[in-house]
Amino acid sequence: MSWLPKKKIVVPLDFSDFSMTALKTARELVSKSSDLYIIHVIPPLTPMEPGVIWPESNDMARIEHAEEALAARLSAPEYEGAAMEIRIGSPSREVADFAEEIEAELIVIHSHGRTGAAHLLIGSVAEHIVRYAHCPVLVLRD
Repeated sequence: MSWLPKKKIVVPLDFSDFSMTALKTARELVSKSSDLYIIHVIPPLTPMEPGVIWPESNDMARIEHAEEALAARLSAPEYEGAAMEIRIGSPSREVADFAEEIEAELIVIHSHGRTGAAHLLIGSVAEHIVRYAHCPVLVLRD
């Protein structure tokens, strides 16, 4: 396996500064932006959420809103041609499955660095992706 350049890199994007740092790093690892595959995963609505009773809060509307937000956030020329995917489900599982479906060579993700009780309660998406992924995962830390 050669390290550089990669042909297919998956980058999970949650709109945080951390994920934007991962995207910038991934962009440096490919020769062209069309080798980037950006995925945003929306958690499913649970029956306890108020949005469930409003017909405007269906999954298609949520996906359309996420697509618009991604397009606006990634309007810079260095991301032109990058593939964007929106999914609903468990972030770690959806990212790993997407990477396997497109036969990605690498996943680049940033760890938010939670420790202690926050890590136990919330878990680590990056940690789960490392466990589930079929390909190497580059986990960035500050």
